[in-house]
Amino acid sequence: MHDGIDTSTMMIPSHSRTASVLASATLAVVLLASTSAAAWDGLVEKQIFEMEEYTTVSGETIAPVRIGWEAYGILNEEKDNVILITHFFSGTSHAAGRYAEDDAAPGYWDAIIGPGKPLDTDEYYIIASDTLVNLNAHDPNVTTTGPATTNPETGEPWGTDFPLVTIRDFVEVQKALLESQGIEQLHAVMGPSMGALQAYEWASAYPDRVERLISVIGGGVADPWLLATLSAWAAPIRVDANWKQGDYYDGEPPLDGLREALKLVTLNANHWQWANETFDRSWADEGADPARELDARYAIEQTLDDIAAARAEIADANHLLYLVKANQAFIVGHDGNLEEGLARIEAPTLILYSENDLVFAPEGVRKTAELIEAGGTSVELITLEGTRGHLDGVLGIDQAGDRIRDFLSQ
Repeated sequence: MHDGIDTSTMMIPSHSRTASVLASATLAVVLLASTSAAAWDGLVEKQIFEMEEYTTVSGETIAPVRIGWEAYGILNEEKDNVILITHFFSGTSHAAGRYAEDDAAPGYWDAIIGPGKPLDTDEYYIIASDTLVNLNAHDPNVTTTGPATTNPETGEPWGTDFPLVTIRDFVEVQKALLESQGIEQLHAVMGPSMGALQAYEWASAYPDRVERLISVIGGGVADPWLLATLSAWAAPIRVDANWKQGDYYDGEPPLDGLREALKLVTLNANHWQWANETFDRSWADEGADPARELDARYAIEQTLDDIAAARAEIADANHLLYLVKANQAFIVGHDGNLEEGLARIEAPTLILYSENDLVFAPEGVRKTAELIEAGGTSVELITLEGTRGHLDGVLGIDQAGDRIRDFLSQ
């Protein structure tokens, strides 16, 4: 639930190497870089979809709603070659390609999206959108509606007057986006982590519209472990004096809390195998021994801090809190009955997960598969290998490329 360097080979044997690594840890590309395949052909054009108003599932009105979206490939005349990609907690609609030739890295699933790739843009029209309350509210390539955007009735940012929204609300806005292009049917819906939640919700809420479901590193409900994990992500923001119960837009934002929150997101999305293979016990500063100076740190601490600081520059604290609430409230079907919600899924389902996932418990993912299958729907469960834990669903997705390709062609 995660933007230039590939740490898969980043060992830190010396203080000088540590310094060079820290200097290059910008915008947390450490988490999303994928170098296994070339970028999607052509530059990506970010577009904006707007609704005059939207009524949430709890009955509150947001007006207007604006979200960003991008697409790869060409929509056919029948408009039946559509694959919807739904993004993860800290992600955006940027699933593939580059906005500019000099972008440091392509979109997070570029390894499987493009001509001749498993999600073949010569065959499919692949579309993705920024969610409501997108975490990266201050990223110039993101368009979202949430607490940081202007409430037209006041001319000021919504702040915590913005209604709480749910995963189902994300789906409903996506549905409106698709319908604006005349799209009524999805060849498939696919997403990682929070994107998996949206994919499940799509298939359960609109079984007649979803022909295939691909869930990656996500289960059908926010179980107690995930509830607690998300609560820990929110906690540093809530204790930052600058948060002011969400009313900080005319002053200093709660950046200290936001950075600490994003550090936890980064750490939990990874795995101890990655940490121990990537770092040794090197100091962040070769002249400051962490065992002798209270403020001195180890290299892994400094790296996580630098990643979090870079991510915080484009993120918004209230948006993170709203995303936490949306994920905590999630249960497929939105009516509180997990079994019934999953039983409504009729689309053949492919579930990819990691046994090393520290965010979505593997047992919960397997239980989700069992409940879908109990409703008579065909389900295939595939494990992803790697040392990145939860992030293997993003960084290691190409290992399942052949199976994804075959599943989409069935």
